[in-house]
Amino acid sequence: MNTYVPKNFVLPTLENLSPKQIEVHLKLYQGYVTHVNLIREKIVELQADSEKNSYLLSELRRRFAFEFDGMRMHEYYFEQFEGKAKEIDPLSTLVGLVSDKYGDWQKFIEHFRTVSMSRGIGWGVLYYDPVGNVPHVVYVGDHELGQLAGLPIILALDMWEHAFMVDYTPAEKKNYIDAFFKNLNWEVVEKRFAVSSTTPTK
Repeated sequence: MNTYVPKNFVLPTLENLSPKQIEVHLKLYQGYVTHVNLIREKIVELQADSEKNSYLLSELRRRFAFEFDGMRMHEYYFEQFEGKAKEIDPLSTLVGLVSDKYGDWQKFIEHFRTVSMSRGIGWGVLYYDPVGNVPHVVYVGDHELGQLAGLPIILALDMWEHAFMVDYTPAEKKNYIDAFFKNLNWEVVEKRFAVSSTTPTK
């Protein structure tokens, strides 16, 4: 069976996100990768007697979605910091698209921040729907609850407490979001959008 391997992210020194915070967060990401592999192995093992193990199998399959999405969402998150912080191209198609829906670029950022501040653990996510040619900002609970089926992820902000608690208290989440945007490489985000907007749709 092929196994998943944690990605090695080449991260610069991040402003207002400490090396300790990133170290702790990366270890947590690696844990998701480990558990994805463990669950897959356990499912194969239990399928030898699927009738006897039907309950365990169903629970592991449910858990797989949590662990897999935890792994993948963190890959979206960390790669957004690779290279170095870069501003968005104000003339890009992405800027035009979100400005059409939210009024202008700054209103989109404010909306994304507001959604990301939703109570509870989860993710602020910008999706692009190539069928409707429309962006959607969504709060995803845990890692898997509320994902929009089939839509590519353009921007992902981890709002679990593990993403900021080394540096910030829960009451300081706004400061963490400030740090996220300060270090964001928008070139990575724009490349995701470029790929999603040129992929053939059904």
